[in-house]
Amino acid sequence: MSKYTSLRGFKDILPDEIGRWRWAESIAHETFATFGFSQIRTPILETTELFTRSIGEATDIVEKEMYTFKDWDGKNVTLRPEGTAPVVRAYLEHHLGAQTPLWKLYYTGPMFRHERPQAGRLRQFHQIGAEVIGDIDPRQDVELLSLLTRFFERTQVTDLTLEINSLGCPVCRPDYRAALQAYFEKYLPELCDDCQRRFKTNPLRILDCKKEGCKAIAKNAPSPIDHLCAECREHFKAVREGLDQLAIPYEVQPHLVRGLDYYTKTAFEMTTRKLGAQNAVAAGGRYDGLIEALGGPPTPAIGFAVGMERLVQLIDPALVPASRLQLFLAPLGKAAGAALFPILLALRRKNIRSEMGSENVGLKSQMKRADRLGAEHVLIVGENEIAQGKAILRNMATKAQEEIPLSTLAETLSEKLS
Repeated sequence: MSKYTSLRGFKDILPDEIGRWRWAESIAHETFATFGFSQIRTPILETTELFTRSIGEATDIVEKEMYTFKDWDGKNVTLRPEGTAPVVRAYLEHHLGAQTPLWKLYYTGPMFRHERPQAGRLRQFHQIGAEVIGDIDPRQDVELLSLLTRFFERTQVTDLTLEINSLGCPVCRPDYRAALQAYFEKYLPELCDDCQRRFKTNPLRILDCKKEGCKAIAKNAPSPIDHLCAECREHFKAVREGLDQLAIPYEVQPHLVRGLDYYTKTAFEMTTRKLGAQNAVAAGGRYDGLIEALGGPPTPAIGFAVGMERLVQLIDPALVPASRLQLFLAPLGKAAGAALFPILLALRRKNIRSEMGSENVGLKSQMKRADRLGAEHVLIVGENEIAQGKAILRNMATKAQEEIPLSTLAETLSEKLS
């Protein structure tokens, strides 16, 4: 056994699992393109200030979880803990807003947070995310939620619940913050140490605490819905009416909050009962003030991210098309190996998934390997076959065999297997 193992919270994705990842990603590419989204790829390393300014210095992510260090130039840099801030940075840096007022972007890739590894949580995890920049219309919230719903429909992940809420805006948020502090002040000694700190810095985060004592206290806390200004009330009403119009089921969750400070108005999660405590498979919301906070003009935006590790757990492996080996070439002896090697390359050039065994190994061992690889056919060539100018093609499912002339081997195999 190797003395080297992966770091705690970092996980290898092995070949027997990768099929579900690639299948989910291919569905994402197709579905997002259907909804008019373009892909963007941002670096995994950004300046630390990008995240402290966007996520919020009083959040758990910034205070406890970011992988932050100094590079060789002494600059503070951070492995990205989430995908929205880098997309917004790219939007501003490359002046995308000057090209067209509306951008619909999506991304895939790893994120990093130094949190306690547990079921459903890793220190390197992967997300598929989508961002719409430049549209304040509540219909855009509905369209984004319809995209998320459609994506899960196509992956055939069921037993999901869409939970929505409104977090208000800078106009109505101060009144709600004051109402929260007035409520939690009575229970301050009973709150955990983190929530006692959140009471002063960001009382909304108390609503998201997973500790049972804090959850019980927060159960009767004021709801942001009851403190919305007229504009936020109308926006949230329009979102609910749009979901009803599209027959997208949802539940209003009055204490749903997000862990990042930049969220305003609509917030949502897609949850399941199949993953235990870590039940959110996707989450997102509006962040109408983020672009301005990062130095851009006032620009509305909304987005979401899907947790790939959690999604893959929910995908039925039987749905994923098997990437089977079409042909295994079994050479028996050096002469057969020399004859089949150029045939192997010719078949691959015709996109026939093929593999070749070792000429130094017997037929029985090669057949076992072909079976492990899931080969649909095996081509057998030995000294006798070379002498007779033919090869034997065996169907691994039916065990039927046929002879193929060596002189037209590549052409005949291409016709039969294409």
